[in-house]
Amino acid sequence: MEPKDVLYELRTRNGMSQDDLAEKVFVTRQAVSRWENGDTVPNTDTLKLLSNLYHVSINTLLGSPRELICQCCGMPLDDSILARNANGSINEDYCQWCYADGTYTYSDMSDLIEVCVKNMVSDKMSETQARSYLRKVLPTLDYWKRYEELSDNGEFEAFKKKLIDEINDLHVEGLPKVEKLNALVGSYVNLEYPLPGGRTVKFLDDNTTYLGNQLECEFGGDRCFGVLANMDFILVCTYGEGGSDPELVLYKKR
Repeated sequence: MEPKDVLYELRTRNGMSQDDLAEKVFVTRQAVSRWENGDTVPNTDTLKLLSNLYHVSINTLLGSPRELICQCCGMPLDDSILARNANGSINEDYCQWCYADGTYTYSDMSDLIEVCVKNMVSDKMSETQARSYLRKVLPTLDYWKRYEELSDNGEFEAFKKKLIDEINDLHVEGLPKVEKLNALVGSYVNLEYPLPGGRTVKFLDDNTTYLGNQLECEFGGDRCFGVLANMDFILVCTYGEGGSDPELVLYKKR
């Protein structure tokens, strides 16, 4: 699609008139009309405002002239998994798993490879092929090339280590010792827990990135432990295959 078509579709999909949009991004109605007629395109500052207003990338606004990939893990990006900066604005360079609210979540390439391989193995790609591909591609990405410049001198890793110690100090029966925490997007782990009256409740925000892991129960069986945490809380639950029949074991404010 051309930029003019994208801009028209997004405005109408969001139920706004040209006057409504003009007011929100501080331009005239005539400017909006010129965009949608293809006479002009918004300037850089206005594109940023439109990006945040519609929750899409600037790349999308311009008709997707280039393919976006995460500059940490190499995953193809679309608007649904784009990372956000600390101020809430969209970051087109990273996915939600690798960059969360202004924080880079991986400092060890080997750890990232272990996480990615699990999601790449298929009938068409073996584990060996996935590892080989990642070892070749990751060093070419901007984050790893600029790691010394972009890293936080180990502050985030120290925070993860503290969280791991706090979780293990809870001594939850049947929960193995937690060794690692990975970035997990809320929409993928926001399970619905049953209440006594038959209602269900979710505790997480679909758009927030948390730290967590899945571990097999020390007592065996077909249920797993799920551990999630952030600055504010620690959550431990169990569930069946595919997150079925979840049960909240512990929710602790930090």
